[in-house]
Amino acid sequence: MAKRKITKLEKESMERIINLLNQEYQMEYRCFLNFDTPWQLLIATILSAQCTDERVNIVTKDLFKKYKSIKDFAEADQEELEKDIHSTGFYRNKAKNIIACAGQLLTKHQGQVPNDINDLTALAGVGRKTANVIRGNIYHEPSIVVDTHVKRISKRLGFTKEEDPVKVEFDLMELLPKEQWILYNIHIITLGRSICVARNPKCSECFLREECKYAKAADKKPLMKKVKKL
Repeated sequence: MAKRKITKLEKESMERIINLLNQEYQMEYRCFLNFDTPWQLLIATILSAQCTDERVNIVTKDLFKKYKSIKDFAEADQEELEKDIHSTGFYRNKAKNIIACAGQLLTKHQGQVPNDINDLTALAGVGRKTANVIRGNIYHEPSIVVDTHVKRISKRLGFTKEEDPVKVEFDLMELLPKEQWILYNIHIITLGRSICVARNPKCSECFLREECKYAKAADKKPLMKKVKKL
């Protein structure tokens, strides 16, 4: 994939945004999904596709009491598992992938969750987003997780113009300092849930508004309307 050319102004703006994010949200690493073991996080992340973390945490609270090991998931009855995870959506495909993924972990990885991104994405139901969640939260490997918040806000900030999550990920990898990748995920998800929401973002309340291309464009719209009336 061709490297994106980054201008001096873009780099300076990115540095100011990163500093503001670190000041506002501090530099504490956290995961929004509840888990005790690497395989629990893997399954929770598979369940999180097209579903909120809050809903996944509600489901896994009982799920991980019922299925206490990777072996339990590998041997699970698919119809029963579908009922257990029904409220997360796309439950048939998720149940099928979880059972297959658990089986692969047992047969190919001795029941351990691998840290190599190619090994991870070879597992059933695991794409780059899920793989990067594991790499960042379990193995502390610098990684960028492009979820709906990261994609939306990165575009609003002018960090990317891409729609494809993989292309967004590579744009961010080129622009952001490696030591900031995991924190950027955490900070942007927090911002996306509270201020920079999908519809009607609260730009007037946002501490990034002076650096945000979306907010600046929104500020100009009323002025343009007034000019047309003159």
